Amino acid sequence: MPVMPGAEAFAHDGGRTGVLLCHGFTGSPQSLRSWAEFLAAAGLSVSLPRLPGHGTTWPELARTRWEDWYAEVDRAFDDLQSRCDQIFVMGLSMGGCLALRLAELRGSAVRGLVLVNPSVAPDSRLFVLAPLLKLLIPSLKGLASDIKKEGATELGYDRVAVKAAATLPGLWRITQQHLSELSQPVLVFRSTIDHVVGPASMRELEKAIPASLLDVRELANSYHVATLDNDAEAIFRGSLEFVQLHSRATKGSMGGD
Repeated sequence: MPVMPGAEAFAHDGGRTGVLLCHGFTGSPQSLRSWAEFLAAAGLSVSLPRLPGHGTTWPELARTRWEDWYAEVDRAFDDLQSRCDQIFVMGLSMGGCLALRLAELRGSAVRGLVLVNPSVAPDSRLFVLAPLLKLLIPSLKGLASDIKKEGATELGYDRVAVKAAATLPGLWRITQQHLSELSQPVLVFRSTIDHVVGPASMRELEKAIPASLLDVRELANSYHVATLDNDAEAIFRGSLEFVQLHSRATKGSMGGD
């Protein structure tokens, strides 16, 4: 299946500190490409995989489920781990949930998490009704390009594959069940106006993650896809500072010898 131009995966070999970035549901690596390139330019090793069924067509997405997306993130983590001493995991929306689930399962192998408008709970009736709707209709209107910045667009689907969406509650449930086991520092960037992810997800995070581990920063000038929006630079710089703050000192960790 041909990949949309601009939706390709991105990877960069830098220092011994690695960053794995996870894009969101119906989106593509394009939504995080500038972020990935910023971190790569700072000397980090970066992996931004394209999740199965994404960046092609929504009928292709309909043939996948959350376990397939997680498996790709897990594979990318193993690849980074083979050449890095420490790894940070970052994600947007559903990609934030995948990042949390990876940290739950990988434990101390994940050094820290940076999440942008993470989705860890159902915020609309779509996901409550999806198991029934998938028997009746194949797709619904898309969720892409919730961006405030004039002229900025997200490369994503204009339709939501209901069959794929119906698997998301399973990812949310299992992730929620183990949030309290996290021991890593977590930085969350949260848009004050988000037309895709509502307040339920932040309530779950704040309920389960100790305040000593959780840092929440408001984004006042961006919508859901904040990595392409007016506050993108604050996210990029904040995530790099987070990596620098929480990194173990290792030779060549940020690039060079």
